[in-house]
Amino acid sequence: MELNYRELGSGQPIVMLHGIFGSADNWLTQSKLLSSHYRTFALDMRNHGQSPHDDAFDYPVMVEDVAAFIETHQIHHPVVIGHSMGGKVAMNLALAHPNKLQKLIVVDIAPKPYNMEDYIFLKGLNAIQLDKVTTRQDADDALAHYVDDGDVRQFLLKNLQRKPEGGFKWKLNLPAMTRNILNIGKPLQVEGKFMKPTLFIRGSRSNYIKDHDFDRIRQIFPAAEFETLDAGHWVPAERPKEFADLVINWLK
Repeated sequence: MELNYRELGSGQPIVMLHGIFGSADNWLTQSKLLSSHYRTFALDMRNHGQSPHDDAFDYPVMVEDVAAFIETHQIHHPVVIGHSMGGKVAMNLALAHPNKLQKLIVVDIAPKPYNMEDYIFLKGLNAIQLDKVTTRQDADDALAHYVDDGDVRQFLLKNLQRKPEGGFKWKLNLPAMTRNILNIGKPLQVEGKFMKPTLFIRGSRSNYIKDHDFDRIRQIFPAAEFETLDAGHWVPAERPKEFADLVINWLK
């Protein structure tokens, strides 16, 4: 699958993978901050943004999407950064294709299972009846019954696209994501160890990576280092300057 992407800068390549319900646009600020030092490729994962839709939605197919992207665009030994779902893709990629990347940065996700059985964000998006939505405020009002945080709602509603004939449609493939959501909570799908430099960045107000996860992380990524920023789960968006500075300093 040929993924849509945004490219900025020049120099050592960095491939950036967003989380579920996100897009390449999530990395726009960080890409600009990094582009004075690096050549960044921010990808739309399958079923997200402007990338193609497909019924298959799990880590093995997303890993091969990214591996094919690196091959097709002749990106030699990039640093791969992944946030949340994108972090799981990045970890699986590092284990499946260790020779394709030079370093790995994982943001606020651990190589363990997460419970997606009752995922409230997905419930909220499915509760929006697009045939009754005439304004973005209508969609926001419907989503507010499931998601209290206004910033999170605005993030999720970036996936709404106005149709030329009027009304709205989803940019993302919501039916396929709904059917396959349990796949996104699974632990790593590839066994082995990744011996190259690896950085895990977590948010201090997030519970996705806990202290007791460090030992398991080091078993799979023996060279892992850990940093914590004052943020919730959306670390790059909440602390873009600090995040970019941390990445630049670590890569140096």
